[in-house]
Amino acid sequence: MVLPKQIRVRIVRVSFPQRHLRAFAMSDTLASASYSSDLLATIMADESFRPSEALSIEDTGLPVSLIESLIIKRLAVVGVSSGRQLANDVCLSFQALEALFQHLRSRQMIVHKGSAPLNDYSYALTDVGRDRALIYNQTCSYVGPAPVPLMDYVLSAEAQTIRAESPKRRELQEAFQDISIDEVLFESLGPAINSGAGLFLYGQPGNGKSTLAQRITQCFGHEIWVPHAIFEDGQIIKLFDAAYHQRAQQDEDTLLSVASHDRRWVRIRRPTVVVGGELTMDSLEIRHDPHSNVSEAPLQMKSNCGCLLVDDFGRQRIEPQELLNRWIVPLESRIDFLQLSSGKKIQVPFEQLIIFSTNLEPSQLVDEAFLRRIPYKIEITDPSPEEFHHLFQIYCQRFKCEYRAEAVNHLLQNHYLSASRRLRRCHPRDLLNQIQSFCTYNELPMEIRPEYFDRVVKSYFTMVLEEPTPAPEKMAKSAS
Repeated sequence: MVLPKQIRVRIVRVSFPQRHLRAFAMSDTLASASYSSDLLATIMADESFRPSEALSIEDTGLPVSLIESLIIKRLAVVGVSSGRQLANDVCLSFQALEALFQHLRSRQMIVHKGSAPLNDYSYALTDVGRDRALIYNQTCSYVGPAPVPLMDYVLSAEAQTIRAESPKRRELQEAFQDISIDEVLFESLGPAINSGAGLFLYGQPGNGKSTLAQRITQCFGHEIWVPHAIFEDGQIIKLFDAAYHQRAQQDEDTLLSVASHDRRWVRIRRPTVVVGGELTMDSLEIRHDPHSNVSEAPLQMKSNCGCLLVDDFGRQRIEPQELLNRWIVPLESRIDFLQLSSGKKIQVPFEQLIIFSTNLEPSQLVDEAFLRRIPYKIEITDPSPEEFHHLFQIYCQRFKCEYRAEAVNHLLQNHYLSASRRLRRCHPRDLLNQIQSFCTYNELPMEIRPEYFDRVVKSYFTMVLEEPTPAPEKMAKSAS
């Protein structure tokens, strides 16, 4: 196919000749003809991103010395291993490493210890190899899957950006199907999520802001590929983090599961990274360990192609203005600049849906410039009595007890209306949890009864009483 001259389309191969992580089109100038848009749509039709296996060392995009160091350090840990097992440990193909094994053997770094199945050998380090392993460990102690070049990661994030998803009403209803959400709020959330532009969720504590934010990622569905680690300027940056990245379930019946892929990449669900009061400025920069000479990716990088929830915004260890100054440019340009331990600045994608959850009014926290970059501000209000009943119906199913409307009415009348207490969406869950503990302790069946509510309310709703002012004569006596 010959592309028309009006369109300059760059087909990007995310690695070198054999490495086809994904070919995607980037149009610098669009022609007015409908043919051009149809052509680009055809090129972009495949929404999947799948890194293909590197069949040679050149295809990995990594220096031979780096792969050699990973193999030797791995052998220093395990002692004896087959070539195929070593290839599996560093997540590269045996075909790509077979010649390197022979090269290391000819340099007397490794030695055969016996035969292995499938025309393979078992290897061990020689004295020269052990000395070299010690040097490699002193230089960098990273032992694990081979990293991918930074540019491969940058292009993969652009190909899998969350902004390309645009979830519709159907996806939102599926993501929020098992929680209670007001229809008015649902109508406000929909366009905000669809835009992928970021939003503020604010309102009183206990009304489900954090729960909503975590569900938002599910609206986008789909799974993405992230590398175990990234290599740039001689530095290894660990990216995959089991604390934030959930491995996807492989479907054995699909053709994609049968096809080989680059095992340096992990297929995960779109991540949701949640940070609260523990957030510091160091968490937003590449953290380098001088002892191991291994770096760790910052939180916003781990949340790329997913959601980053800043919970309890305004209560972090850093001032909101500091966060504003750090993110004001990335929020606008979708590009972040990070510094390696060598001092080199690198450019990485800033491709996530950022959600700020706060109990405070957003305008009290940040200035107009920051608010302009977070275009959606949605207030999460208290539930109505009808929704409160509905929440009890939902949680009664989870606690496996019968829902009784008269017991909930008793709770509302005697412990909310009479006490001028505001409803919160977390109350049904918390009160039922206390009732369950009470029933379990007393060997009673789990059920909601007015007297049970009367009992648990005393411990759940507490009030700090002011110290009574002592009488003047008592004050004089204590002074004497």
